[in-house]
Amino acid sequence: MMSETISGGHLVAKALKAEGVDVIYTLCGGHIIDIYDGCVDEGIEVIDVRHEQVAAHAADGYARITGKPGCAVVTAGPGTTDAVTGVANAFRAESPMLLIGGQGALSQHKMGSLQDLPHVDMMTPITKFAATVPSTERVADIVSMAFRECYHGAPGPSFLEIPRDVLDAKVPIEKARIPTAGQYRASTRQAGDPEAVERLADMLAHAEKPCILLGSQVWTCRATDAAIDFVRSLNVPAYMNGSGRGTLPPGDPHHFQLSRRYAFTEADLIVIVGTPFDFRMGYGKRLSPTAKVVQIDLDYRTVGKNRDIDLGIVGDAGLILAAAAQAASGRIENGAARRKEWLEELRNVETQAYEKRLPRQLSGAQPIDPYRLVHEINEFLTEDTIYIGDGGDIVTFSGQVVQPKSPGHWMDPGPLGTLGVGMAFAMAAKQARRDKEVLCLFGDGAFSLTGWDFETMVRFDLPFIGVIGNNSSMNQIRYGQAAKYGEDRARVGNTLGDIRYGEFAKLLGGYGEEVRDPAEIRPALERARQSGKPSLINVWVDPEVYAPGTMNQTMYK
Repeated sequence: MMSETISGGHLVAKALKAEGVDVIYTLCGGHIIDIYDGCVDEGIEVIDVRHEQVAAHAADGYARITGKPGCAVVTAGPGTTDAVTGVANAFRAESPMLLIGGQGALSQHKMGSLQDLPHVDMMTPITKFAATVPSTERVADIVSMAFRECYHGAPGPSFLEIPRDVLDAKVPIEKARIPTAGQYRASTRQAGDPEAVERLADMLAHAEKPCILLGSQVWTCRATDAAIDFVRSLNVPAYMNGSGRGTLPPGDPHHFQLSRRYAFTEADLIVIVGTPFDFRMGYGKRLSPTAKVVQIDLDYRTVGKNRDIDLGIVGDAGLILAAAAQAASGRIENGAARRKEWLEELRNVETQAYEKRLPRQLSGAQPIDPYRLVHEINEFLTEDTIYIGDGGDIVTFSGQVVQPKSPGHWMDPGPLGTLGVGMAFAMAAKQARRDKEVLCLFGDGAFSLTGWDFETMVRFDLPFIGVIGNNSSMNQIRYGQAAKYGEDRARVGNTLGDIRYGEFAKLLGGYGEEVRDPAEIRPALERARQSGKPSLINVWVDPEVYAPGTMNQTMYK
């Protein structure tokens, strides 16, 4: 009696299934097609895109939306190099995904086979794990190993290359190591040092003017409920960034946005959760030098990096915040009542900042003021709208105004600042959560990078609302050039054509409109929503208007 055999590609699919992966993002190539065959047998959807960068970004986006690792499969050589940007973006954003790349046959190692490159050497600096699968028997084993490494410390990407003969070969199934679902990974949730948590509770109880920054790891750890309970029970004003946006709904008495700089200057205790002291935080210099600073993070290496801290706690944001809230709430005096005036002080700063900007948000100017565009988008969002920002200057405007209504409903590239993520994130968000509305704001420069995958959205019936803030420029860079070299050299290398992207959407089978009158923004958004198709609303914004963040040139400081 002959034993049953299984190929490497089918072992990949079994390992993906064991991890809960239900879709791969890919662009085809001869090195990898046996994986497709395995995915068909395992019921894993295959979404084929038009550029490998999009496949990698989609795997990143899928991980952010679902909490499960994403997976992209690309061919060898240029297929893998095209995906490098997506992997690098996931690395800086702490997003768990697996990129599988093809490779020439082991039997042709170092002979100059088609598309042969040293992929593992290239991927090692931007992944948590990168390896070659050496034999067919080990395929599923090493895939599970790669997934395990994605969750070591703060999450991140892994890379595997699988030589063509390893992938295509068949081996007796009893000789293949196939890890059982749920039995090759331990829980990574750490509750933090109990003594440190007690110290945090003590600091909170004595603080007169505390504040907390809820960063992306609050969403990564699915710590929304713990974060909400923490700020409400201890009466602490909360600021949110990255994927942490939406933890508290707009209008919540503890939700603050526009007074962050004031709070970081005036506070006596600042708790930073899941956010490194990188360029977005001025490398820690934006925090008051006299405030006590506490940093909570999944990654030990992030805590205390670039700035001294008074207390660092490594572990799961939800478990630590819950434990600290419980420890502080058990005290006779936890400080919550006396912080009423502090919250009122911040609310006054918040209100003044909002009222100062409101005329711009309601401006009837033509060309359209970008503040008016992002205001209309914010008013248009529902509790079920996932908002995605993909661009430079226009997305900098949106960061001040757009407030997601629910946790996990904000997506941006993260600290790598990658343009071109929007189409891929929209694809992953809509594929993973068809019950949600997806709205993506693009700069016209960002859209140009990966816009052809609008056709993929049409082909797979993934409706979303795309909005392009079109100023025919890479305006964030243009501002810096004008400031540095003068207006006569401001337009070198950053000026784009006047493209009617609404017509582009129609060409590819979607819904499209051109908007030049600010009064038409909301009706156009409504029509895009009602169309049930992938859509692009091309809004012509004033190219002579820049976001304050752009004018501060924070990226270069």
